[in-house]
Amino acid sequence: MAAYGRPTLRDLFDESPTPHIAHPPRSHHRDFYIATDGSFRPHSGGPVGDEGPPERGGLGVVVETFDGERVVRLSVPDTAPDNNVAEYRALHLGLDVLASRAPADARVGLLIDHDQLAENVNAEVLATHGSAYDPPHGVSVPRGTGLHWRGIQARVNGFGEVRAARISSDRNPAHSLANAPHQYAHVNGEPDRCVLPKTTTTEERVPPPSRAERGGASD
Repeated sequence: MAAYGRPTLRDLFDESPTPHIAHPPRSHHRDFYIATDGSFRPHSGGPVGDEGPPERGGLGVVVETFDGERVVRLSVPDTAPDNNVAEYRALHLGLDVLASRAPADARVGLLIDHDQLAENVNAEVLATHGSAYDPPHGVSVPRGTGLHWRGIQARVNGFGEVRAARISSDRNPAHSLANAPHQYAHVNGEPDRCVLPKTTTTEERVPPPSRAERGGASD
């Protein structure tokens, strides 16, 4: 249950598991949060015998600061070859957008509804950010990602800290932006903002999901 009055993306990040990386109280708070999603549409579903022009999928991005101020929203058409590739393209877009607006030492929380992508991002973090632990597995990316995974790697390594949280698609604020870019094109015209969070210092104690939902030992 989200805490009343707290920013949407921060709430989601606090409540969600971060694959392969511990999610302790206080230390997991971020300067910026990015929710991304990608969609794939194989065809328009027109009349039988006439499929019509391909229907375009889309990429959705929502960025907020620690204190809940929206930085940017994007809803753009895309022609990824499949849904997996669309997810990587969406994250690459979101990271590029934030990199143009945030300081290089920013602490970033990612909200992703794609299991493998969230795991790959955190494995990359463990491998490159001086962790005492080896990545739990090698990184394997879908065919067709092209340079998008390399772009994600570069952005992940360019920020001060990055951590990816796994959320469900029905709770992802970027989901509707990715799935209906023709309906949400107006968000791309929102004023650009270059904002810094007020602070990431807090005395609030938020138990990690792995502890908050853990029941007692069974007899």
